[in-house]
Amino acid sequence: MAAYIAKYATKGAETAGTLDRPIRNPITDLIGSGVTDHARRMILTCWHLGALPELEDLRLRKWAHMLGFRGHFSTKSRAYSVTLGALRQERADHNEAFTRERAAEAGHPLPDPDTVLVLSHWRFAGAGLTAAETWLAASPNSATSPEGEPTHG
Repeated sequence: MAAYIAKYATKGAETAGTLDRPIRNPITDLIGSGVTDHARRMILTCWHLGALPELEDLRLRKWAHMLGFRGHFSTKSRAYSVTLGALRQERADHNEAFTRERAAEAGHPLPDPDTVLVLSHWRFAGAGLTAAETWLAASPNSATSPEGEPTHG
């Protein structure tokens, strides 16, 4: 149901054929409003469900013009079924699984994400200062004082 309603909620009111303002009286507010028959039925369904005591806390009447969503649908969807964060996580998990599958098919399987992969290739680079570093350190006009603070000449 939430996915069905989200189809309309993700569009602008004028595109979905609904209203862009709250409804105070469904009879008078919907007359001549240009609302499609389908959207009118969904708005009226929200209005009628909003009168039920067990659904009172959803405030469906107040938000009937938005098909029952209170505010922007993507921030409120947990009240209905799935959150935008859950959808994003599902998409990320799917993309990762797809990438792993493709890499394995190509003969380059990816390591398990819970595995720590240590790449180490150590090579001795030398000891002490280079000739240029020795000259700079011995220079009386070096950029830093012996304490490591910049000098203010």
